[in-house]
Amino acid sequence: MAFASAFRRIFNGSSTPALNIRSPFSSIRLESTLPTLTSPKLFVSGLSRTTTDDMLYKAFAPFGNLREAKVIIDRGSGKSRGFGFVTYDTVEEAEKARLGLNSKFLDGWVIFVDPAKPREAPQQPPPRRDMQSTETGYTSNKTVGWSGY
Repeated sequence: MAFASAFRRIFNGSSTPALNIRSPFSSIRLESTLPTLTSPKLFVSGLSRTTTDDMLYKAFAPFGNLREAKVIIDRGSGKSRGFGFVTYDTVEEAEKARLGLNSKFLDGWVIFVDPAKPREAPQQPPPRRDMQSTETGYTSNKTVGWSGY
């Protein structure tokens, strides 16, 4: 229905269509779907590869007293990996920053601001069962019967 009325406006020459100027990505994440904050640390994704710690700090500074703004850097290339972390003094300041900068443009890219999750311990792989070890510590493979000729 809305498509048909917009189509009619174009062909009838109406010069007063309602303009909706905002980020096309702003409807991706609605405030009602954002989880509540329990920590003053925020995870910022969608950063440009050229974004630095100082640029991130300047973007988030108007929302409160920042403790740290860190862009995660790739060890090999030395450039941003596209995400970072921002830490405020209080949860209220972090909430203001999240609501103020979520789905907004920074450095020409749309960024998303979410609560940071605590780092999980890496999982140990289960021990391999296809090998047998003896009392001497020597490990042998069970493959038998194929000589390679």
